[in-house]
Amino acid sequence: MYYALFAVTLHSKMKSMGKIIALANQKGGVGKTTTTINLAASLATFEKKVLVIDADPQANASSGLGIDIQNIEFSVYECLIGNCLAKEAIQKSCVEGLDVIPSHIDLVGAELELMNMENRELVMKEVLEPLKSIYDYIFIDCSPSLGIITVNSLTAADSIIIPVQCEYFALEGISKLLNTIKIIKNKLNPELDIEGFLLTMYDSRLRLSNQIKDEIKRHFQELVFETIISRNIRLSEAPSFGIPAIMYDADSKGAQNYLALAQEIVRKNS
Repeated sequence: MYYALFAVTLHSKMKSMGKIIALANQKGGVGKTTTTINLAASLATFEKKVLVIDADPQANASSGLGIDIQNIEFSVYECLIGNCLAKEAIQKSCVEGLDVIPSHIDLVGAELELMNMENRELVMKEVLEPLKSIYDYIFIDCSPSLGIITVNSLTAADSIIIPVQCEYFALEGISKLLNTIKIIKNKLNPELDIEGFLLTMYDSRLRLSNQIKDEIKRHFQELVFETIISRNIRLSEAPSFGIPAIMYDADSKGAQNYLALAQEIVRKNS
């Protein structure tokens, strides 16, 4: 009886903690930032409390969610080098219920500064730990590299979403990323899971898109999300207005795809 009570209490505590999901692929142009912005916004419309950590010096996730990156006091850079607490760097996005810790070009320098820190791979984990009780989902938009900040992000994360575009060289570099994940699981974060492979930029009219879809599903089977993100002009246009696709054109194919993905994530984690 006491064990059962303890188990229920423990389970309820675990359920109240937010899930940290990193989006990573060292190959650029696969829809990683697009997915971060639109998945986070979709989950916020389902009344989930969501935080985006922009861990890419290009800061595209920040600007794509309406953050004026030229006029921010603190960014993820200051959090990582210990100049501010994560709570001090949080900005409200253009979407209700969705917050952002923005990035800045200074983040390039953090690679060097982290190298000299003790337990340098665990800095992001320590930064984000106090926020897990505040948010349902925390997404980390990783840069297209496997440097120390991406390693930090994967060490902090509970799981990883790997976007894979339905174009030539789709599988290029995935084996290297999977090897990095294996090393991090063995040495730094044994709890790290693959949330799923996400097929992006899909065009059902193209034989190549269908071939790559079939190949990815054959390789990774149940690890591939049911939802597929179609190539969609609205997804490309929305970031230039500093808003996600769901605010730009809620009826667009891209917005509907990400709403479906959000439902899939919620279903998987409920």
